[in-house]
Amino acid sequence: MRIIGGLYKGRIINPGKKFKDRPTTDKGKEALFNILENRYNMPEIKVLDLFSGSGSIAYEFISRGAKEVVMVEKNYNHFKFIRETLKNLDMRNGVAVKSDSFQYIKKCMDKFDIIFADPPYSLENLKDIPDTIFDSGILPDKGLLILEHPASYNFSNHPHFLELRQYSKVNFSFFRN
Repeated sequence: MRIIGGLYKGRIINPGKKFKDRPTTDKGKEALFNILENRYNMPEIKVLDLFSGSGSIAYEFISRGAKEVVMVEKNYNHFKFIRETLKNLDMRNGVAVKSDSFQYIKKCMDKFDIIFADPPYSLENLKDIPDTIFDSGILPDKGLLILEHPASYNFSNHPHFLELRQYSKVNFSFFRN
């Protein structure tokens, strides 16, 4: 896995063979950040990365100068890897939090300009993520939720649904408050 843009562009991040996650493809990341960099001034945004896994998407936001990026990961080994990567790359605008993403959302008092969620595709309550986030109030007006999900999910009838972008097997549903 590598960082594809910004200050840390080209840095290789190697979580190891025992790491159990499904990182977003480089093609998907590149397309996503082309969209986001045309819509947002990165140094002004605060980002929440739920189900952070290896931290791949969060590192892209950090590399591109996001003001603050909070990464929430339940798996201790993944959390530990994220924390070590932040330290090793001296990424001071990133914060790792070891927590279940749903529990974090319920207790969170902050607001985020962009929330990115890339849950395990087998997550039983994946379909509940948009409602959980919108009900929590952590996404302000004009805030953006990006949910990565398998093609078997269709969120187009959700009241906050904005658009779907597909890049090979990567599906991003965008929602706006």
